[in-house]
Amino acid sequence: MADLTKEQVNEELAKIRPQLNDWRDAYYTKDAPVVEDNVYDKLYNRLLELEQMYPELVTSDSPSQEVGDVTLPDFNKVTHDIPMLSMGDVFSEAELADFNDRIEKNVGHEVDYNVELKIDGLSLSLIYENGILVQGSTRGNGTIGENVTDNVRTIKDIPQKLSRPLSFEVRGECFMSKKEFLRLNQERENEGQQVFANPRNAAAGSLRQLDPKVTASRKLDTFMYTIVTFDGLNVTTQHEALETLQELGFNVNPTAQVTTGLKGVKNFIEHYGELRDSLDYGIDGVVLKVDDLAIQRDLGNTVKVPRWEIAYKFPPEQAESVVREITWTIGRTGVLTPTAVMDPVSLAGTTVARATLHNEDMIRQKDIRVGDTVLLHKAGDIIPEVSQVVLSKRPDDSVPAEIPTHCPYCNSELIHLEDEVALRCINPKCPAQVKEQLTHFASRNAMNIDGLGPKIIEQLYTKKLVQDVADIYKLTADDLETLDGFKEKSINNLLTAIDNSKSNSVERLIFGLGIRHVGAKAGRILAENFGNLDNLMAASTEEILAVNTMGEIIADSIATYFANDDVKKLINELKSVNINMNFIGSSNSNETNSHFTDKIIVITGTLQNYKRSELAETLENLGAKVTGSVTKKTDILIAGEKAGSKLTKAQQLGTQIIDEATLSDYLDDAKE
Repeated sequence: MADLTKEQVNEELAKIRPQLNDWRDAYYTKDAPVVEDNVYDKLYNRLLELEQMYPELVTSDSPSQEVGDVTLPDFNKVTHDIPMLSMGDVFSEAELADFNDRIEKNVGHEVDYNVELKIDGLSLSLIYENGILVQGSTRGNGTIGENVTDNVRTIKDIPQKLSRPLSFEVRGECFMSKKEFLRLNQERENEGQQVFANPRNAAAGSLRQLDPKVTASRKLDTFMYTIVTFDGLNVTTQHEALETLQELGFNVNPTAQVTTGLKGVKNFIEHYGELRDSLDYGIDGVVLKVDDLAIQRDLGNTVKVPRWEIAYKFPPEQAESVVREITWTIGRTGVLTPTAVMDPVSLAGTTVARATLHNEDMIRQKDIRVGDTVLLHKAGDIIPEVSQVVLSKRPDDSVPAEIPTHCPYCNSELIHLEDEVALRCINPKCPAQVKEQLTHFASRNAMNIDGLGPKIIEQLYTKKLVQDVADIYKLTADDLETLDGFKEKSINNLLTAIDNSKSNSVERLIFGLGIRHVGAKAGRILAENFGNLDNLMAASTEEILAVNTMGEIIADSIATYFANDDVKKLINELKSVNINMNFIGSSNSNETNSHFTDKIIVITGTLQNYKRSELAETLENLGAKVTGSVTKKTDILIAGEKAGSKLTKAQQLGTQIIDEATLSDYLDDAKE
């Protein structure tokens, strides 16, 4: 770097600091980042570089002097007796070696490191008194955080009472699984709401809710990794601390390992760098901690970061492609979603040719145009998304993307509902919406009509054989005979599937009706509490609100939906064709006393006779909790063919392992 004068550095700092503070506010406080992590990290490192040249230019409001985020005004504040510091970052093996050299120079010998995955989540503090959870709080600015105790109590893997009457503080990470991240974003997009940029922001937005019912409706998980005070605990290393946390009932990431020097650390980084896409949760790097707690204390902290730990950040996985077209599709709720159609390109192990643009605002903010060369990444390691436009490669004749004003399917004028970012078609007879509604009604988690997919529905709708969901139950063999490729066997199979769906427990119907904000889980809870559809239809907003996890948005949506005369007519039509309107599943208050009741279960490998999602639902109906990782708390591992590391881990821990045949026997016993 060329020598810069103090005046030149000061001028550059005056530009960098406000930019970084704006980005920090968007990421930490608003849970809505405007740039990718690597873009922030690059500018932040430039800040550090300049401030090291002229330390006298460091200011109190510099991002280099801040930890975490600003606390939101609506939450009660919590003062951390011991500050929750952030971690230093490195981005190369050379920087990792420099960190190790500093440690060995200060300690005088080679040290053991406890190596852990860096979870893409939100820092969390938990305080226990005599073994009882009394407080949960966010990191905030490191000194003052937000009191989120009521929300923390809704997170299933956080123990309310410990196995020992300890009074101490533990810290860890609250995160959202990739599966839940996808579900939540899909739900928000369907409802015209702003989607979360990544799992970290989704977790933060879910935990920092004024209504605990909202937090409860979103499946959050935790990995705890730090015991702040060790009074009464015979713990001398970080790895022993993790084992102790697990014994006390906390969820701990099972991948942590101890290694001497950097060789094992580099192997760990390489291993999980390759596996990160297959994990159930998002990671953005690896954390090294000096394993010996006494050495940690001796090394101490700087004003901002501990000297005994460092985070190695994975390099961003990006690919370059060209946008050839921007298409608009419509969902069953009328929300239009834009998609960039691009030249196929390899990204994070998969071939990507399409990337969601989410909504009009994203297209405008990033100024994405047909013909643009763009950089792609996977949001949360899952969803292909455009990071930015490569402006230097923009064609000279480029024009801004055209935003539709009318529905491309029915030509109705598009609108923005209040507080929504999405464009929406509100024509209830819009053919695209009707077809989507029919597809949703027949889907696996709704009425589960096998064989009635989008292509068949397209034919049925075009031939005017089906115009609403009640028409499905009026189909005859003669009707189906007119469809392409339908012969006697396929006709009989579909009619049988339709007939079988009449006997479903009513929660499937509730979900299948497509009521805004009511997912499959909410449908089941409502069915359990009200017993039948008539009771739910007659329920007041206050009665719905009284049901656990039901908030005002859901209650208002249900009440509004069933007040509609067309809906009442549809329900009567469904009754006339003998659709079951009663809850016939097992209630949580009276669960089957099966082999799986109150057990923590992990499913791995390939199963021949079960679909994993359906098996998980069956097990949870029997009172089990199905998780993604094998830990000491896991009671049963269901192992199919080609079971891998989870099987090995279960064998090491002595966890009960059952095969598919044993699983079937247990499930048969539960039915009796």
